[in-house]
Amino acid sequence: MNQSVLVGISGGIAAYKIPLLVRMLIRNNLSVRVVMTDAATNFVTPLTLATLTGNPVHRDMWGDRDRPSVEHISLADDADLAVIAPATANVIGKIASGIADDMLTTVFMALQCPVLVCPAMNVNMFRNPIVQENINKLRNLGYHVMQPESGYLACGWDAEGRMPEPEAIAQEIYSLLMPRDLQGEHILVTAGPTEEPLDPVRFITNRSSGKMGLAICKRAQIRGAEVTLISGPLKAEPPNGIRHIRIRTALEMRDRVLEEFPRASAVIKAAAVADFRPASLERDKIKKDGMEPTIVLTKNPDILAELGRTKRPDQILVGFAAETRDVLENGRSKLKNKNLDMLVLNDVSKPGAGFDCDTNIVRFLFRSGEEEQMDIMSKEKVADLILDRVIRLRSKTE
Repeated sequence: MNQSVLVGISGGIAAYKIPLLVRMLIRNNLSVRVVMTDAATNFVTPLTLATLTGNPVHRDMWGDRDRPSVEHISLADDADLAVIAPATANVIGKIASGIADDMLTTVFMALQCPVLVCPAMNVNMFRNPIVQENINKLRNLGYHVMQPESGYLACGWDAEGRMPEPEAIAQEIYSLLMPRDLQGEHILVTAGPTEEPLDPVRFITNRSSGKMGLAICKRAQIRGAEVTLISGPLKAEPPNGIRHIRIRTALEMRDRVLEEFPRASAVIKAAAVADFRPASLERDKIKKDGMEPTIVLTKNPDILAELGRTKRPDQILVGFAAETRDVLENGRSKLKNKNLDMLVLNDVSKPGAGFDCDTNIVRFLFRSGEEEQMDIMSKEKVADLILDRVIRLRSKTE
């Protein structure tokens, strides 16, 4: 059964962002129920939220008197996690004082699950000693309170008090829901393409977007790991809190990976590192009005093979292979020749797999000879499955 998140919405302007948060949670296979104050309906409609969640929105203590269940208790009992976003000064004060005078506060008084509070208000309201006292009281009671962001506020101030963005709230929710089964592990991830310069304005690269590597970083961090990312140019930024080392060429990638490798308990090499680079770099831009250019290529170092030769018995090494023909044969050969513990193999010629997609179709190959074929799924789901296997492999080295 999917985990259930109860989303409480109070009457702040940032309520208009909550449908985006709800969509993110549902896309990650979470069941979402919504309870909101009357004031919140001025900023986002119950119909919108009911349509997105597929569940009725709750805001009236006395709305359905024929219902046999005690609704505020059943909502509280069903939640694996609850979040209030935006959390106004008013609703923070009520909950901190034990006041339950509407559906939202009554439900939140009955919760037994973790609760995440996302304050959103004018900077002077947020800094008011009474509000700070209430926030500290909630923290001391075990509530998880996100720090508001700084930026342009609806009141015209440019200061602290903005509700954290939906992506940040979703990330915090996943972190609270996920088991911390990678606590104490240091995961080194590589992602994205490399760029091999031809001249001052041109380079050789590939179609890698880095999405798979970023998904691995995100899920590993949520599950408690210390994460270091070494990447070429990416189309998105990694989550906050991840140590990010930026490189450009395969040679730079090799230097930084070898530098970080000794500290890692597991290395997941999701980067699409160029196999070749120009043998020489032209000093000036190559002009098309001259002779037909001849580009001589030379091999780049095989970083994965080098790691396979030097890894310790307690380190897990995971490689990726993007193939278009003889897929399984090439994957098995790479697994063996590079001394990998696990290979993530995908046929990038298939629709929904490979570069710049949000989904992937992969097959896991293991040193033991075991193989697992996966159906098409989101890259974040693939990331979790990879990390599950890393945990299993790590347990065999201890």
